[in-house]
Amino acid sequence: MPVGLILITHQNLGETLLQTARSMLGELPDACEALAMSQTEDPDVIETKARRRLEFLDSGDGVLILTDMFGSTPANVAGRLAKDRQRRVIAGVNLPMLVRVLNYRDLSLTELVNKALSGGHDGILLCDQECSDAAARGSHR
Repeated sequence: MPVGLILITHQNLGETLLQTARSMLGELPDACEALAMSQTEDPDVIETKARRRLEFLDSGDGVLILTDMFGSTPANVAGRLAKDRQRRVIAGVNLPMLVRVLNYRDLSLTELVNKALSGGHDGILLCDQECSDAAARGSHR
């Protein structure tokens, strides 16, 4: 079974990222969802909701938790969740990271973490130079 995936983010950022990935990839795996957190919600309530969702998402191979910003309330909640069982948290989720994770869902949790980190890192480019070079080569994405 694939590693479960949950995005715990401010507002609807996680759901928006998943919707965008769905539009690019066509379908999303079953064990994949987002949990939104508003500024007014009690972090303990969100943590309880997230624990229930993690139980559902974990088929035995663990769960990867992606969150938006290190040190933020969603990341702090995610960090508390990772202390149980086979769960890993990555802060700084972006679309390249998410697409990489979704394309490699059959990897182990450790391997998936490495793919997520490389996808997030490699997806950050200084576009004035990169885009100019790509246009000069005739590359269009």
